[in-house]
Amino acid sequence: MEYTTLGKTGATVSRIGYGGAAAGLKNYLHTFDPTDGDDRKHVFESIEAALQGGINYFDTAPGYGNGESEEILGSALQGVTESGSHPLFIATKANYKTRGKLRESVELSLKRLRRDRIQLLQIHGDSYTAEQADNILMDGGMAEEMLQLKQEGLVEHIGFSSEDNNDSVYRFIRSGMFDMMQICYNFIFQHGYEPSRPFGSLLEADKAEMGIVTMRTPTSGTFQRWIQTVNPKNTFDYTPALIQFVLSNPYVDVALMGMRDKSIVQKNIAICEDKAGRISLEALHERYV
Repeated sequence: MEYTTLGKTGATVSRIGYGGAAAGLKNYLHTFDPTDGDDRKHVFESIEAALQGGINYFDTAPGYGNGESEEILGSALQGVTESGSHPLFIATKANYKTRGKLRESVELSLKRLRRDRIQLLQIHGDSYTAEQADNILMDGGMAEEMLQLKQEGLVEHIGFSSEDNNDSVYRFIRSGMFDMMQICYNFIFQHGYEPSRPFGSLLEADKAEMGIVTMRTPTSGTFQRWIQTVNPKNTFDYTPALIQFVLSNPYVDVALMGMRDKSIVQKNIAICEDKAGRISLEALHERYV
């Protein structure tokens, strides 16, 4: 397994992370029920395969199946402190709506995860309005609530997640209050990184020495559905190339992937270890010879 340092957190983390959304959300991408015994068994097997393969970054959230994802990870990882020789890094989230009651949300997450502390607490967001960003960054706002929990030792690091790259994301980066950022970035959604200018939230987060984690690595099936439309026979598996595209980005520390099947975990680990599959994104974006 390839490892890197997660920005100013100083934590050593695997380049690919276990995305917990697929473990908790019913029928997410494929038919699945987190309360079904057989389905849960397969998830447990996938988590064991991840540990055996050296994955130590596990991402989850209370919103993934009303706590189901946290429950499953907590049960599967109970008593586990390391993956290989590297400490586990467990990241969860708190919804913006929990502001003012953040401690309660975190304590419930700790109970479900069967841990006495969380390595990373993130604000769980898709797109933040200017008003929401104001409320998060204001004196006594959610960011300060998170910092208080960090000072108390309930969480080690704090960050935010976003599907967007709007002004609020840049405000969070500039605030200096957060240790890391989880952002949507893949072959289709490249708005976080434009190397030919260059600009983007990935570059700004790197300047701020933040850890950078990306989600929707294989495009959540969007690219594959488009290919199925233009190439109905589906003559090529693009998944390895999509993963390598994200891992080729010099600013990405961890690429998250939903992997509730043991065989998928093993395939993704093999892709990560195949560094010959990496490309130069700068060369890819060249327009003149």
